[in-house]
Amino acid sequence: MLNFKSLVKFSLATALSTALMASAAAAEKREVPDRAEGDGQYKRLILRGGYVIDGTGAPPFGPVDIVVEKDRIAEIRNVGTPGVAIDPKNRPQPGDREIDVQGKYIMPGFIDLHSHIHSLDSEQGVSPEYIFKLQLGHGITTIRSLGSGGDKRVVGFKRRSAMNEITAPRIVAFPMFYGVTSPEAARKRVQEIKKNGADGIKFFGAPEEILWAALDEAKKQGLMTTMHHAQLDVTHANVLTTSAHGLGSMEHWYGLPEALFEDKVIQNYPTDYIYNNEQDRFSQAGRLWKQAAKPGSKKWNEVMDTLLARDFALDPTFTIYLASRDLMRMSRAVWHDEYTMPNLWEFYRPNRESHGAFWFYWTTQDEIEWKNNYKLWMQFINEYKNRGGKVGLGSDTGYIYSLYGFGYIQEMELMQEAGFHPLEVIRAATQIGAQIIKKDDEIGTLQVGKKADIVIVDENPVHNLKVLYGTGAIKLNDSTGKVERIGGVRWTIKDGIVYDAYALREDVKKMVRDAKNKAGISLDKPLSVAN
Repeated sequence: MLNFKSLVKFSLATALSTALMASAAAAEKREVPDRAEGDGQYKRLILRGGYVIDGTGAPPFGPVDIVVEKDRIAEIRNVGTPGVAIDPKNRPQPGDREIDVQGKYIMPGFIDLHSHIHSLDSEQGVSPEYIFKLQLGHGITTIRSLGSGGDKRVVGFKRRSAMNEITAPRIVAFPMFYGVTSPEAARKRVQEIKKNGADGIKFFGAPEEILWAALDEAKKQGLMTTMHHAQLDVTHANVLTTSAHGLGSMEHWYGLPEALFEDKVIQNYPTDYIYNNEQDRFSQAGRLWKQAAKPGSKKWNEVMDTLLARDFALDPTFTIYLASRDLMRMSRAVWHDEYTMPNLWEFYRPNRESHGAFWFYWTTQDEIEWKNNYKLWMQFINEYKNRGGKVGLGSDTGYIYSLYGFGYIQEMELMQEAGFHPLEVIRAATQIGAQIIKKDDEIGTLQVGKKADIVIVDENPVHNLKVLYGTGAIKLNDSTGKVERIGGVRWTIKDGIVYDAYALREDVKKMVRDAKNKAGISLDKPLSVAN
């Protein structure tokens, strides 16, 4: 029984806790307003007559009718043959909402394994609402948030998204591991991350004894792990050593070519190299794969065999380095003028302070080196996939002229360039991504009983992945002789809630127009790279 003093202390503590929770909730609402978009869930939603790409790697089939009950897929029924009228007797009974998707393509919701939920206070200066609408507007229904401004902030977004209180993809939270100076502190930090409600941890690097303690504790706590193998620690922390200590996956490609070195331990840095000079950092990163073991060599196969045996997952994020091999193309991408916020554009432009704005004087040779870098990098990734390894899709957008949503579709195209069949690309974006984040029992494929996370597009993405861009694909209409834009995701369904992807993208365009008007920027001229 509590005495009076204890009761007072308990009441004060409870009041303080309630006040802090209310303050955190108010802060979350300031960043992301309550959901005003999306219809449903429905007792019985029916998608009528589309072609299914189910995410398993199977070819498209249909036409089918898909029945969704609240947030779950209840039935997927083949209802006919292409080119033949569908017999109504073969179809499921009516629902309380029906969508005619005849001739359209239906896929599982896409999973972005490398996302950052930037804020108005971040260097990018964009709101989470802007990011989330671009992601949902491109069919992304789940993101793995790596870092993103504190454990509780992201876990708060995760909770609100899970309850569908906000217009946002499902969020898998991987806070950052940083600021730790001892193995004991490493274990405490991992325990803190677990207590705060995260799903996993993102590492950059740390001294050996600290990193190994953290990875060991993460395993004990049941937390997933991934890592950007930063060059400052890669001599002791490459993919072979970290995966040996239980790391589950890697981001980008740092740490992989270093594990493939045969005649050196440290990459061939120029003698005047400074890591914090990002032109140094990224120009030399583009010269790294040629220093590694050659494709098909004994060392190449040893490293690949080891990672495969450890069920290690790769998230290459090809798209975020694309400007390094073609700066002009990325800085003049067709979507920037209508979809890129002025603050974000300023962050992208060459300067010595913003991360990824390293175009101080980017050369033809730098781009050539990066093009050659991609060839070797892509060869490893494609072979790893061919030999049964897990390769997922992540974008890391919000840096280096890469825009949320659009960069994810670019990643799909780059995977096709690497040698993936488009069906393998879609499988990586759905089923494999779900496996990597350990949610494949709920999402990742179109299957009865799973969550109703669904993407619907007018055109065939297997034939042309470009139709998934919010700006669509260019096509000559031979009947009219006019050049048209076709495609763009039509509907994104998350948890059975139907979002009009066109409307989401229009919301973003309005945000950009309003921001430009406020800043006195012309709506008629392209955003300028130079002053």
